Amino acid sequence: MPSCQDIILFAEYNASMNRKLYDAAAILAPDEISAERGAYFGSILGTLNHLVAGDTIWLGRFAQHPACFSALDQLRAAPVPTSLTQSFGDTLSALRQQRVRLDITISTLAREVRQPDLDHLLTYRNTRGTAFQRHFGSLLLHLFNHQTHHRGQATTLLTQLGVDIGVTDLLTLVPDVAPA
Repeated sequence: MPSCQDIILFAEYNASMNRKLYDAAAILAPDEISAERGAYFGSILGTLNHLVAGDTIWLGRFAQHPACFSALDQLRAAPVPTSLTQSFGDTLSALRQQRVRLDITISTLAREVRQPDLDHLLTYRNTRGTAFQRHFGSLLLHLFNHQTHHRGQATTLLTQLGVDIGVTDLLTLVPDVAPA
């Protein structure tokens, strides 16, 4: 099970990498961002949209946690996307607005989570209606891993277009600890 500090670190990394990814994508013309590239979600824009949709779905599920995290208050009454490809905007700018909002929510949530919250068994349904019950801490790890996976795909597409987003290693945010 991750620690609360791990969750905070992953949230910081998540937000930092999303900023870098959107900054790098902004170098390209809109038609290059939306062009079909043979990726799982088609284009760079499609991949970024999938991340917004997926995070929105997961945060909606997390809003049902009995800890009632205040970071998720706005999601409790909001409609939940029904698809992992539901559109959150057809421009990089529109998606970025959603991404920034989500990253603030995720970072705020990370600071609210306490160790007992991570052990809670959260019951939820996937987009096909199948019910699951899993540890909240493991689901948070999935949220961050899912981000990393698809950001890697988007980074590859950007690299193929000659755009370098720079260092992507989590290690750059892991604090160095002085010997005891």
